[in-house]
Amino acid sequence: MRRLRWSLVFYSLLGTGSLVGLILLMGLVSEKGDAQVCESLQVIIQGKETFIDQQDIVKLISNNHGIVVGQKLNSIDIGKIESTLKALPYVADASVHTDMNGLLQVAVKQREVLLRVINKQGKEYYVDTQNKKIPTTLKYVPHVLVANGNISEFYNTPLESVESDIVLDLVDIVKHVRGNELWANQIVQMYVNEQRDIELIPRVGREILIIGNADSLQYKLDRLEVYYRNILPKVGSEAYEKVNVKYGGQIICERRGDWFIDSLKMKINARN
Repeated sequence: MRRLRWSLVFYSLLGTGSLVGLILLMGLVSEKGDAQVCESLQVIIQGKETFIDQQDIVKLISNNHGIVVGQKLNSIDIGKIESTLKALPYVADASVHTDMNGLLQVAVKQREVLLRVINKQGKEYYVDTQNKKIPTTLKYVPHVLVANGNISEFYNTPLESVESDIVLDLVDIVKHVRGNELWANQIVQMYVNEQRDIELIPRVGREILIIGNADSLQYKLDRLEVYYRNILPKVGSEAYEKVNVKYGGQIICERRGDWFIDSLKMKINARN
């Protein structure tokens, strides 16, 4: 008769007991989860904008899905709540989670806008970092550049994509200068004139800065820096009405009114 290996028997019993315990524990957890009601709702708003706040989200959820606090967690349709939130034009993403303590956590990431457009009919809309159109609201006015003038592109529905070259150029300009300390502070507005050239309105100085479009943008900004560094100190801020860098290799300065020291147009090679 073989001798029993008691160590093997011990470990077998231990493993069986652990498995049974785990099954019982999972059953208890499942039972608690089925019975767990929502004890609290936590809303987290992410992003630099404040188009929406916690109260807006709570109200939206309540209006579309009922008051969630007091409902059983397993009866709350998390997917539908996420879809409702993502349908908001100011929301880039949304996620909803629950925990064993009855917490329903809602995280909302807001869209970041770059530009406010006022078209030639006077209609306004924002453009975000994904080139999507967002409606304006009286509740919150973000501190972004405004572009107006001869802009035809209209706003029809929220989150439609920008289509016209002129608005895409305006957005490209904002994206380019937003990380540049000089131009992010110096440019306060953009205007599209009758020739469909983009004009930059500076914070300091009365000159209108004409760049045409967003092609070779850095090259054009470099020439404007040449103007500010080498020309403006010599003639003063009252000399020129327009400074045009839309043409390659030139800085074209158009005099203001009766300013008589210079000719009507002065062409200066950007390399000087």
